[in-house]
Amino acid sequence: MRDLRVVIDGVHILHGVEFEVAPTGVTALLGRNGAGKTTTVRAVMGLVPRTGSVRLVGASSDLGSGSAANSGVGTGACADAAGGGTAGGGTAGGGGTELELIGLPTHLIVRQGIGYAPEDRGIFAGLTVAENLRLAERDATPAYPLVHEIFPELKRRAGQLAGTLSGGQQQMLAIGRTLLNGNRLIIADEPTKGLAPKIVAEVAEALARVAEAVPVLLVEQNLALVRRLAGRCVVLADGLTAHAGETAELLADEAAARRLLGVGGRGGRGGEARGGLAVGEGGARTGGRRPGDERAVEL
Repeated sequence: MRDLRVVIDGVHILHGVEFEVAPTGVTALLGRNGAGKTTTVRAVMGLVPRTGSVRLVGASSDLGSGSAANSGVGTGACADAAGGGTAGGGTAGGGGTELELIGLPTHLIVRQGIGYAPEDRGIFAGLTVAENLRLAERDATPAYPLVHEIFPELKRRAGQLAGTLSGGQQQMLAIGRTLLNGNRLIIADEPTKGLAPKIVAEVAEALARVAEAVPVLLVEQNLALVRRLAGRCVVLADGLTAHAGETAELLADEAAARRLLGVGGRGGRGGEARGGLAVGEGGARTGGRRPGDERAVEL
């Protein structure tokens, strides 16, 4: 990702975000409230107007393909930071094909093998669990055994309307949809937000298993979860990349964690484990939004 910029209703949200997603494991996208985390992942998915460059390594050159083979690739920086560009290919340094995502509509981005579990979960409340999953099918042989192995609750509640599920069950459904197909990258935007501690632990375990097979870009404010799952992290501040590196190193540096995230990296473990600690203004998770930038992020 290079020089990613987003302007919504005249408000500049992203001012040139740049980072790479590790080809294996979990990369955490961190930052205070209003830093631009959700806007960044929405820009990757083509859900907001954006300029710059986002390249998927190992992508198929056939934009009409209905699925993507599962391979060890992720998004990477490209040499050409074209501002607004057209979809184009190239050759990655590691030998795989690079596909420029800027300029592609969302459905073609998804076909290239990016699974997305949005912050609001994006389920169809009036459809059953089984129908929600069926709508997400892209591969000829969807991976229902994997989904049901990781989330057995979804199999038990296949005939239940998704709108009547608990918050945790809806999150399982949102993540489960991304597992049906052979994705190259999975993006999960605050998957533990508002969940009870027991459900947070279940979602964390599921994400850990998913990351064994496919790279995950995780937007998360629970530092205990980030510490457990993410080998690398990227921190955004005011729509720019403020830090990128090893998660353990950042969270071990009290001064850096407080400067970048507004919380201590070492202290408050108990609070973080309960999911009550946010990477936000003042440290406490209130669920509030800062006016201006964050308002535009939610559009």
